[in-house]
Amino acid sequence: MEFAHLPPEQRLLVEGYPAGQYVRIEIDGIPYEFIEYHNPCNPIIVGGLNTQEHNIGYVQVRIKKHRWHKKVLKNNDPLIISMGWRRFQTQIVYSMKDQNDRMRLIKYTPEHMHCYATFYGPITPPNTGFIGFQYLDPKEPSFRVSATGIVLELNQSFQIMKKLKLIGYPYKISKHTAFIKNMFNTRLEVTKFLGSSIRTVSGIRGQIKKPQRDFQGAFRAAFEDRILKSDIVFLRAWIQVEVKKYYNPVTNLLFSKNDEWQGMKTVFQLRKEREIPIPTKEDSSYQKIERMPRKFNPLQIPVSIERELPFHLTKTIPSKDELSLLKSRAVILEPEEKRRLKLLSQISNIKTYKEEKEKTKRDQQSKIYFEKKQKEEKERANRIRVTNKSFYQLAHKLTKESERPSKRRRFSKKKSKKGEE
Repeated sequence: MEFAHLPPEQRLLVEGYPAGQYVRIEIDGIPYEFIEYHNPCNPIIVGGLNTQEHNIGYVQVRIKKHRWHKKVLKNNDPLIISMGWRRFQTQIVYSMKDQNDRMRLIKYTPEHMHCYATFYGPITPPNTGFIGFQYLDPKEPSFRVSATGIVLELNQSFQIMKKLKLIGYPYKISKHTAFIKNMFNTRLEVTKFLGSSIRTVSGIRGQIKKPQRDFQGAFRAAFEDRILKSDIVFLRAWIQVEVKKYYNPVTNLLFSKNDEWQGMKTVFQLRKEREIPIPTKEDSSYQKIERMPRKFNPLQIPVSIERELPFHLTKTIPSKDELSLLKSRAVILEPEEKRRLKLLSQISNIKTYKEEKEKTKRDQQSKIYFEKKQKEEKERANRIRVTNKSFYQLAHKLTKESERPSKRRRFSKKKSKKGEE
């Protein structure tokens, strides 16, 4: 009781914590680096996990790029996630749900809206929030909060689809049948896509029928019309994307002050360190296209058919009188006169066509008008007939009632006769 007069803070400094004011925790299996490089200035929070949270599997979350992050997040780039009691680095696959409830792969996160993300990590209860970073080093000039989100669903596998576009070239054509090569590598790949719909650049649709032995991966296809050898054939399909099983816990407490924890680097960091330029495909770059002009044979139309064609397809066809006149004398026209004659004939054809069109339209309108008038006259005559009939029936009834004697008059006459008697 020598220190009873001292305040509690000074007594703790002299005596220490007595029994009952602290909890002793024994933890097994701690790496020796944690004890060797332990910094007492850093507080340690002790927590626990449920039995089911020790498992690792696929987690689907709803994620949104943070407004402080300068750029969008790229698909399959590593991201450090703090979720629950864990901090780990994983590779995220971003996706969006389309109209058919299909999870469709996207290359980058949207600017100002949520999207779905799938990664391989610890099993965490749904509705658990998390936060994501691309870098943990505070010295990094671009250190920002990268993303935030919430856990939606846990599963052993998620079906994320990606659009696949295969290109082939025809090497033999027979009517509506064509043989395509360079679209597949083996016969087995062709058998997987039997019955699939294909299409040419010009829009002719077709269907894969049977693999062929001419080339490796060649097949026979049927089209709705004959195609050309210069056509390119496309196959649009969907394939499932595999989420990579990458899970790397953040163990920065096992390093000394001089060393820092370093996880997987992004593609941007690797290109920047090694000075690797962004790869470009030659097919994707714009090139000057030089096409040889195609020559077609002139169109030959019989005179009997040409006379029935519209005015913009007709030529200057002379009549019988003009033919006889031209045969009887020699007429030599200058090029300018030929052009004028052709122009006048085209103008006359236009005028004739317009007049015929207007006459047909007037005839149709007059026919519709007369039919309407006849219908109205017929309805009016029926209405008058029904009205007259009811009127005459009522008049006839009133006339009969006026001619018939009343009962009172008949009774009074009888009574008067008896009195007289």
